[in-house]
Amino acid sequence: MERKCKEGGLRPCKREDARVVGISLLTLVPGVVGGSETYARELCRGLARVGGLEYRVFVPRIAEDAADGLPAQVVRRYRASRTTPGRMRAMASGLLRGGPLRHELGLDSLGAVHFPLSVMLPLVSRPPAATTILDLQHEFLPRNFPRWELAYRRLVYGTTARRSALVIAISEHARETLIERLSLDPARVRTIHLGVDLERFSPAEDAREPFLLYPAKRWRHKNHETLFRALGHLPEHRIVLTGYEGPAPERVQALGRVPRDELVSLYRRAAALVFPSLYEGFGQPVLEALACGCPVACSDLPALREVAGDAAEYFDPLDPDSIAEAARRAIARGGEAGPARAARFTWDECARKHDAVYRELGG
Repeated sequence: MERKCKEGGLRPCKREDARVVGISLLTLVPGVVGGSETYARELCRGLARVGGLEYRVFVPRIAEDAADGLPAQVVRRYRASRTTPGRMRAMASGLLRGGPLRHELGLDSLGAVHFPLSVMLPLVSRPPAATTILDLQHEFLPRNFPRWELAYRRLVYGTTARRSALVIAISEHARETLIERLSLDPARVRTIHLGVDLERFSPAEDAREPFLLYPAKRWRHKNHETLFRALGHLPEHRIVLTGYEGPAPERVQALGRVPRDELVSLYRRAAALVFPSLYEGFGQPVLEALACGCPVACSDLPALREVAGDAAEYFDPLDPDSIAEAARRAIARGGEAGPARAARFTWDECARKHDAVYRELGG
């Protein structure tokens, strides 16, 4: 088997490569998995800048660019798909018939392996593995999932956690829930916060416009319907949605997926970010908005308080009146406190803490 070296060439993988850390992004589906895709790509970029080990990133055929700055290996045996049925088939095959996949990855040559996208695929017993389990939404909002997906998540996440030497959580709240719901030894669970690109997500002199921004896909826990009801209490504003595809009432503009630079512009121009999610493991859009100096009103959830601290206004996400009132408070106070709060969360620091986990594993 061959791999790319840091100079860009190819050379055989040998046993003396045992210090190499594998990073598996096989289940990444570009444009579909939201914040987890941002995490995976930014982690690779951060490790390329500040990492102190050697890395090999396993990428699917549909995301060959995901390693971005690190040596990459496109895994042909994994039948990556953009459709939900196709993704389920690919993951099931990788979990049930993982031998050929493990062989193609050359896992025996690695010192450690990391699965950043919640699923250990393929299952490994060696080298020692860390898995980032991004959230346990299915444990808190099981009604959001069909019965088969609920069973799948409980089985696969539980198996992944038991097989992992270390488990990474993206917030202290997520760590606590992983320990509680999966009965994990606290000594095996590490918290590593996500980050934000402070050069791209930064304040500007753009004038604030009378719209409220909500960047979120149309998933049930994102709670768009309650936000739409809150709009009736905010007659002077409209709502702009990104990532959302579906019906929208009057005074709501759904832009679908937008380029990163356009999203930054929206943060800089919006009267406020209003984020009525019912569950979050971290809350990346809240952090991005803070970095841009955008006023923030968000659900009163532990993970969001961990990210935003005193720089946001909080509301009950099930109460349209509460949402509207918090939005008005956020607009009135402005977003001046946001950039300093966001500066606590950088991708370079996130990468350094991952490196510490890899070293702990023996990478």
